[in-house]
Amino acid sequence: MSTSEQLKNDLIQSFMFARLNGAQLDRVAQHAVRIRLDEGEMLFQQNDRAERFYVLLRGQVKLFRLGPSGNEKVIEIVTPCSTFAEALMFLERPVFPVGAQALQPAEVISIDAADFARMLRESVDTCFMLMGDMSQRLRGLIREIDDLSLSSATCRVASYVLAKASPDGSSLDLEVPKQTLASRLSVQPETFSRIIRNLSDQGILTVRGSRVEINDQARLQQIANVCGLTDVSLAETFHYPCPPSKPGT
Repeated sequence: MSTSEQLKNDLIQSFMFARLNGAQLDRVAQHAVRIRLDEGEMLFQQNDRAERFYVLLRGQVKLFRLGPSGNEKVIEIVTPCSTFAEALMFLERPVFPVGAQALQPAEVISIDAADFARMLRESVDTCFMLMGDMSQRLRGLIREIDDLSLSSATCRVASYVLAKASPDGSSLDLEVPKQTLASRLSVQPETFSRIIRNLSDQGILTVRGSRVEINDQARLQQIANVCGLTDVSLAETFHYPCPPSKPGT
């Protein structure tokens, strides 16, 4: 299989690229570059010029901002099949508002943002497709603002566990460092550990290393419901920026 064909096969794992026609996908692949990252390696720095956007194939990448004092706030933990940084293509002089760093060995495809924007100008249907994708993400951001403003730290942790649990709701693996996850949920690491410990003491969870078993899903859901979080809102909040699953999958 040629390099271009392999790139196209990898690109269509993402919902956004899966909806492009053959000619559009060929064009994107011609300007795409495959990048492999080691654990801890930076993909781009905050305030770098944003001339590319990305789709993650394997591994995990954290998006984070650094404050004036050097404090780090994790904005998102990107998971495979997710695209990120594509909205910046619409700015006149785009720069990355966040840094991107691999949490584990990762592989991404880098897309030429300027050429993709030119392609959008040629297709109204493709523009509407991308607008729909971004609108869904905006809903997730609004949901997250509500959660940060109105919900307690315990609600956020309970909600995250529910959103990231296995399909049967029985367990999840904490695949990122607890400090990174705590920053993502806007709680202090010691607060996150205390909440997990309290939920364990109540018999709701059992924690064995990075493995979390959910013993009482109903009680965990009750804790999330205190903040008015439904199954839909959980997905909108914690699955951003992942695209929605393809129909039938």
